[in-house]
Amino acid sequence: MLNPFKLFNLARPAIFALDSETGHKLAIKALKAVPIGPSARRQDNPSKLAIHVAGLEFPNPVGVAAGFDKDAEVPDSLLALGFGFTEVGSITPRPQEGNPKPRLFRLTEDQGVINRMGFNNAGAEAALSRLEARKARGGLVGINIGANKESEDRIADYAKMARMMTPYASYLAVNVSSPNTPGLRALQDEGALSALIDGVIAARAEAANETLPPIFLKVAPDLQPQDIDAIARIALDKKLGALIVSNTTISREGLTSRHAGEMGGLSGQPLRELALQRVRDFRTATGGQIPLIGVGGIATAEHAWERICAGASLVQLYSAMVYQGPTLGQHIAKGLARIMQAKGFTSIAEAVGSE
Repeated sequence: MLNPFKLFNLARPAIFALDSETGHKLAIKALKAVPIGPSARRQDNPSKLAIHVAGLEFPNPVGVAAGFDKDAEVPDSLLALGFGFTEVGSITPRPQEGNPKPRLFRLTEDQGVINRMGFNNAGAEAALSRLEARKARGGLVGINIGANKESEDRIADYAKMARMMTPYASYLAVNVSSPNTPGLRALQDEGALSALIDGVIAARAEAANETLPPIFLKVAPDLQPQDIDAIARIALDKKLGALIVSNTTISREGLTSRHAGEMGGLSGQPLRELALQRVRDFRTATGGQIPLIGVGGIATAEHAWERICAGASLVQLYSAMVYQGPTLGQHIAKGLARIMQAKGFTSIAEAVGSE
């Protein structure tokens, strides 16, 4: 039987002949066909890749970033392909169409992606039914929560999502860093962010679940030093489980693609150096006291290792899967095991921040 990686390589020209959003929908449909065993938790990851973060045991540090599986349709398929964890969403209380199409662009020459999706998703109730149905399967599934674009009280939206999703989330990821919802990034300001996190913490407690999932905060790469320091202070004060560094960027330096001028957030290879620097910045600002999850431009095991040595305990992929297929996580995890052995580390935790 043809393996998924070879199958993707054969199908790639046909996928790339489609517009980006249609291609993505086709990828989700294909992932639904991935065989899933009795449990979504894989047992064949080398144990030395396991790492504890925020009270959770990750079988390997390579995960899928939010935005790929917006409606929680294929978390178990992604786990079955060798990812250590996956993050669904962003999910909002009410369904919303998002921004007008076209809104997703491949920058093939730059190995990047620009999106201005605008939190398009089928809403909390639709995702909830899927998450409830797969809860017993195990595996680490984070839930990325957001606010509706037209909401009069966005903090209330985040609180509602935390209350609804707490029973089904390995962790809750608070997304205040998308550039595609007007005014959303203003919630990264110190006063607004503090109030938002307090609301999410209170709502999580109200869910009356046996265990309370840790809260992760996803931040933008386009931050000034004072913003980084303020977010670090809040993260420490509120005892957040981790910071996800980072979301897409609004910068456009060095692009060659004909889509370079499109509005939206830029991800993939062009984001790599900026996202790497932000991991270093947050490692310094937090004194290494809060775990970091490195996202942005990670396409190889070497990229992932670089992010880990800079201070990330975990890494996430999305845009690189557009170009290399959904088995990339397994390839990177295996590559990390080889690099660790070659460099004399006995665990991923030893390598975190070792640069």
